[in-house]
Amino acid sequence: MKRSLIPLLCCPACRRSLILTGATEDAGGEVTSGELECAGCARRYPIVRAVPRFVPSEGYAAPFGYQWNLFGREQVDRVNGTRISERRLLRETRLPRQWWPGKRVLDVGCGAGRFLDVVARLGAEVVGVDASSSVDAAYALLGRDDGVHIVQADIFALPFVSETFDACYAIGVIQHTPDPPGSVVGLRDVMRRGGHLALTCYERKTYTAFSPMFLLRRALRSLSPRAKLRLIRWSLPVLFPLAEVLFRIPGAGRAFRFLLPVADPVDLPELSVRQRYSWALLDTFDVLAPTYVLPQTESELRSALERAGFANAKRSRSPGLNITAVRP
Repeated sequence: MKRSLIPLLCCPACRRSLILTGATEDAGGEVTSGELECAGCARRYPIVRAVPRFVPSEGYAAPFGYQWNLFGREQVDRVNGTRISERRLLRETRLPRQWWPGKRVLDVGCGAGRFLDVVARLGAEVVGVDASSSVDAAYALLGRDDGVHIVQADIFALPFVSETFDACYAIGVIQHTPDPPGSVVGLRDVMRRGGHLALTCYERKTYTAFSPMFLLRRALRSLSPRAKLRLIRWSLPVLFPLAEVLFRIPGAGRAFRFLLPVADPVDLPELSVRQRYSWALLDTFDVLAPTYVLPQTESELRSALERAGFANAKRSRSPGLNITAVRP
């Protein structure tokens, strides 16, 4: 943890400032252990493996900790040699490249840091927050980079000072919380006036509940994440070659994507076959393993943003349900 993060933090319980105590630093000046003590209610939050921890356990987010500590590098542009994550971030935030330098940005549900990597390279200071132990994977890859901060905390109790961030994005996150509409409420307070919000989540349609992927998820819900991963590894040598062919059929490919319970990114030609296989394994697990998968309709998400005090909500044509809004 960098000492420069401390002024951005506050106690999630009483909103008072935090004081660093008992700190141990490494040769690079990173705080690797210690505590953050609240100046108001005296609660203490540990710093473990250089990450401040504001949750006592991973809770419902635990499958993501398992996922990203196994697959933490696959989707990071600097590792896979593509610009896939950069393109997606710029498209779904609807913010041009020249907007980012010098800004301070919050990445909610940062996982292993695929978008943190992009934002840092675009010249912004970025704080990644996640409720799961995926923060360990993110810190290992990016935590020592200039302008990158990693925090373990819950989206429902964000430990940041009011009006801290110029922008906030949560890409593929809120549908995995127990209350997707409620999860956006706390985002407004930590954003500056005029701040830009971007949300992307699964969209619920009339046929979503009958999707083979969602039916399979229901059938497997009693299995542990480890057992689900074993099942996917066992089935992928059959499903992946089928998807490689069927998903590419003009006209019919979309139907096969719905029917076949595998997530093969055939629309990403930059990836080699080996890379697509790894992404298919990861993305299929990403649907089957989470504690919650609660797709939203456009009207539900727009209503949630309005209730939370956001304005100027606009939907983009990106895949999934992608809406941007502004904090008045």
